[in-house]
Amino acid sequence: MKSSQLPPGNSGLPILGETLGFVVDPYNFVKQRYQRYGSIFQTNILGRPTVVMVGPEAIEFVLSSHMEYFSWREGWPENFKILLGESLFLQDGEEHRKNRRLMMPALHGPALANYVSTMEDITRGYLKKWEEKQEFTWFDEFKQLTFDIASQLLLGTNPGKENARLSQLFKSLTNGFFSINRLPLPFTKFGKAVAARNQILEHITQVVRERQQNPTKDALSLLIQARDEEGNRMSEKELIAQAVLLIFAGHETTSSMLTWLCLELARHPEVMERARAEQLQLASQGSLSLEQLGKMPYLEQVLLEVERLNPAVGGGFRGVIKEFEFHGFHIPAGWQLLYSSFVTHRLEEIYPEPERFDPDRFSPQRQENKQYPFSMIGFGGGPRICIGIAFAKMEMKIVAAHLLRNYDWKILPNQSLESVRIPTNRPKDGLRVRFQPL
Repeated sequence: MKSSQLPPGNSGLPILGETLGFVVDPYNFVKQRYQRYGSIFQTNILGRPTVVMVGPEAIEFVLSSHMEYFSWREGWPENFKILLGESLFLQDGEEHRKNRRLMMPALHGPALANYVSTMEDITRGYLKKWEEKQEFTWFDEFKQLTFDIASQLLLGTNPGKENARLSQLFKSLTNGFFSINRLPLPFTKFGKAVAARNQILEHITQVVRERQQNPTKDALSLLIQARDEEGNRMSEKELIAQAVLLIFAGHETTSSMLTWLCLELARHPEVMERARAEQLQLASQGSLSLEQLGKMPYLEQVLLEVERLNPAVGGGFRGVIKEFEFHGFHIPAGWQLLYSSFVTHRLEEIYPEPERFDPDRFSPQRQENKQYPFSMIGFGGGPRICIGIAFAKMEMKIVAAHLLRNYDWKILPNQSLESVRIPTNRPKDGLRVRFQPL
């Protein structure tokens, strides 16, 4: 007998629903309702009736076992479609599988090995700059650093003035993702985001045309040359959309995680000491190499704990394209679905004392994330796990290894470090530090 009972919850005000509460503080919005209703409840946000799902079982249902019930394109708010275009991020089904297969080689395996030295060179340049500055806001600096790495390795464009301009344009673009006012007027957040998108497209179109004429060793050149089973290549329009996504995804989330990593290390000197000891031990055997990057178990634990407590993105949207049942509740087709990584990563039954920063949860003895599949989803999960996960993890390890081997830093007083979670999770004042060589 099919249930016709909708999940518990409340749709809030007419038209607006509960959007304001959600946009102001998505974590507490979901957490309070989870405590009241459990792993599935309904609300109305961003103009649509929405079902929210929390916890490993619910997340596995959405990201893996029943993913054919859901659409990416139908799920993400309209703003994302307008600002990110027809890229992999918003594709479904066969189209998505085909393009993902074409993009994979540029972000995995042998291609990654070719990226190590460039990542290191760019990182060293920034370390010198920070040493001279002594005091700075780290989130802004990481934004630039990761943007330089992404544009050089993914697009083949060299760091310089143009990059600083583009990095600012991406900042304006990102700020438009959750703006409720969608009037594209020049003074609204959304209007500024659309204007930024147009300038980004203009720049990337030029880059794509240059690479088509003169391919180099970057991810975009690999994409231009890639062919599917039938021998087809991506069209120019597709290449441009995927290139925008690569740059966006290639720096936005990594800069968030690196900022939280440096913040947590500064807050927990005992963790910093252990991570540093591991790095100095490796440094005594020679300079950083691809092989060394695979021998950093404690740094890996620290990065997992950063991903757990401070995932760059708090969850994901889907569109329900086939009605379904979960825990006896009926969800109609046409609804929006939101799953929450923030709240799932802090469930006490998986991670005891969830608010505590404790990298040993991921030690071989404890492995708290292994009790349930889909209890660590900072990069998503299932067949559509973030395509850039290996690129991001390698980049974070390289930056962390250099920092721990050679530098020390202290958090400056009089700043707010509370989490601002939209559009990307970051400390409110961006983490101002004093930075010095060891």
